[in-house]
Amino acid sequence: MLSLENITVGYGNLTVLHKVSFCLKANQIIAIIGPNGAGKSTVIKSIFNLAKVKSGEILFKNEKITHLPTYELIDLGISYVNQGRINFNNLTVHENLIIGAEMRKKQDLIEKNIQLVYHKFPVLHEKRGKLAYSLSGGQQQMLALGRALMQNPVVLLLDEPSLGLSPKLQKQLFKSIVELREEGMAIIIVEQNAKKAIEIADRTYLLEDGKVVLEGDKRILKHQKIQEVYLGGRY
Repeated sequence: MLSLENITVGYGNLTVLHKVSFCLKANQIIAIIGPNGAGKSTVIKSIFNLAKVKSGEILFKNEKITHLPTYELIDLGISYVNQGRINFNNLTVHENLIIGAEMRKKQDLIEKNIQLVYHKFPVLHEKRGKLAYSLSGGQQQMLALGRALMQNPVVLLLDEPSLGLSPKLQKQLFKSIVELREEGMAIIIVEQNAKKAIEIADRTYLLEDGKVVLEGDKRILKHQKIQEVYLGGRY
């Protein structure tokens, strides 16, 4: 579905990622974990052409997409939910969702997608006429995710989606992410909640200093480095 092949990425003269490689398959969740400053967010920003790929290639369905404009990536079926739940605060919930579908021209498809989002997140339907700034943190995250789903993505890039959410809301969010995978979506999630990310992921990559230092399936939870550094020595 999507692969990164030895990409070196940075901003200006600053190099953040060093020859990072991995492959995302259809109906799969990949989790990227690691300390602050490791380059986790830069991985998905490079896919979405928000960070400069200096060398290496990014492929989507075996076609090179390195340096493609963001609007073309969206049209291909790649959507990105950035960190911080950035919504249009002075627009209603419904208007935010409509903006998410701006590249979709068929009105019947837009309406179908809205109903699917409302079905997945009933609270958004309840508050569809409310301004986005009035939503709680969890509802803001649902709206950001719902707006991305309006684009009919086949690959979803999520940057710290659980940031600032209560444990209860985190549980609901991760449940929704797993459901999206079960519905056929491929997902890359960057997460500080290492334990939960590993639990829902099919494969996890540990990033440190811009390099992949460890990878594996759910059994990676038992790795000494993961337990001592990222789970506080407990599992």
